[in-house]
Amino acid sequence: MMRSRYFCRYILSCCVAAAMLAGCSSLQQPVVLRQAQDDIRQPFDFAQGDKAHADRAACGGGRVGQAQCDVLTETNQVHSMYAGWGAKDLERAYDLPVAKGRGQNVYVIDAYDNPNVESDFATYRKAMGLPRGKLKKYNQNGQMSNYPSGSSEWGVEIDLDVEMASAGCPKCTIDLVEANSNQWSDIEAAINEALKLGATIISSSYGGTGVKERVYNHKGVTYLASSTDDGYGGVYPPASFRRVIAVGGTFLNADGGSKRGYSEVVWPDSGGGCSSEPKPKWQKDPDCKYRTANDVGAVAVNVAEYDSYDEGGWITVDGGGVSSPLVAGMVGVAGNSTKQDGGEMLWTLSKADQKRDIYPVTSGSDGQCGGEYLCTAGTMQFGIYSGPTGWGTPHGVGAL
Repeated sequence: MMRSRYFCRYILSCCVAAAMLAGCSSLQQPVVLRQAQDDIRQPFDFAQGDKAHADRAACGGGRVGQAQCDVLTETNQVHSMYAGWGAKDLERAYDLPVAKGRGQNVYVIDAYDNPNVESDFATYRKAMGLPRGKLKKYNQNGQMSNYPSGSSEWGVEIDLDVEMASAGCPKCTIDLVEANSNQWSDIEAAINEALKLGATIISSSYGGTGVKERVYNHKGVTYLASSTDDGYGGVYPPASFRRVIAVGGTFLNADGGSKRGYSEVVWPDSGGGCSSEPKPKWQKDPDCKYRTANDVGAVAVNVAEYDSYDEGGWITVDGGGVSSPLVAGMVGVAGNSTKQDGGEMLWTLSKADQKRDIYPVTSGSDGQCGGEYLCTAGTMQFGIYSGPTGWGTPHGVGAL
C-alpha cells in the first residue's frame, strides 16, 4: 500500500514545536534537505514533500505470525545513484572512522533469495567509491549453494541490508544468511546457523509476532532490529526483545549552518514506544513498565540502493530496513560486539559520553501520546531520550 502520511505528521509536529515562537508560518521557510551525494543542497518544499516521497511497502503480507520486511520503495523517484543518500554521505553525517573494522563480520538475516545480490553489492560499492568488498552468502543450513526460492520483494530488502551494512563498515565482511521463507521457523533456523558460523553481530530488518526470543538471547552477540515502519506503538519482536538493540528512524537533512553540517528529526513512521515485553533492569524511564523502544536511531528516508533483481538498478528507499543494518555496520567499526547486552550501553551512557558520542534528536514525533517522550523528541522528560529515536543517533562509534 502506498504510504504518504508522514510528511503531514511531520508538519504537524513542527507546528506544535514552533507555535510559541512563530506559529506554523515558520514552515513557509524552505527546509534544506540533502538530495544528492555531490554536496548540492536543495530547498525542500513540504507542500510537495508528500508527493515527492510517497512510498510503498516492498514486501506484501502482514506481521501476524511471520516476519514483514521494513523497506519502503519511493514511488516518484529518480532512478539515479545521486537521488538519495550514499555511503560517503552517511560516513560524513555520522562522523564514522571507516578505516577501522577490518576482520569484523556483520551478519544480516533475510528471507528467500536474491540471485543478483553479489553483483548488486559490487556495483553499489564501486559506484560509491568503495574498494572491492567481501560478501558471503549462505542458506539457512550454512551451505554456500542450494539457496531458497527467489523473491523480488524480499530481494529489495536483501540488497539494502548488505549495502547499508557495508556503508556503515566498508572494511567489514558482510555475511548474508537466507532463510527458506519469512516464516519464523525458517528465520530462527537462519539465525541459529549464523551463530554456528561465529556471528557476533546480527541485523534483522523486519518484525512480527510469533518469533521465539531464545534465538535472540545469546551472550557475546550484538543483535539489532528495525523498529518497523508503523509509527508510535508499532513495536514488534525482535526489536522489543531485551538483548536486541532497537533502531528507530530519522530524516537526515543537510544543515550548512551547523557545526556538524547535518541535522535530524524524527521520521514520523518510526516504530517505537512501550512494548509488551519485560523491562530490562537497565531501563529506568518513568512511563513504561515494559521494554521501551527504541535504543538508538539513524537515517530512514531517501537512501540510495542498487537493486537489479526487482527494480532494474538505482532506487531510493525509506524505512527501518535502512537503519538497522547501517547501525550494525557501525557496531562492526566499533569492534565491541562481544561486550554488548542489547541497548544497555546506550541506556547507561554518562552525560559526558552522550555529549561526545551522540547526536541528540530534538524535534519531531511518530504519533499521538499526549506529548510524552515515548513518541515525541525534545521533551527532556527523561534526558535526551525519545521513543522514536532512542538516545539519538551515533556520533562516531563511541556509544556502540
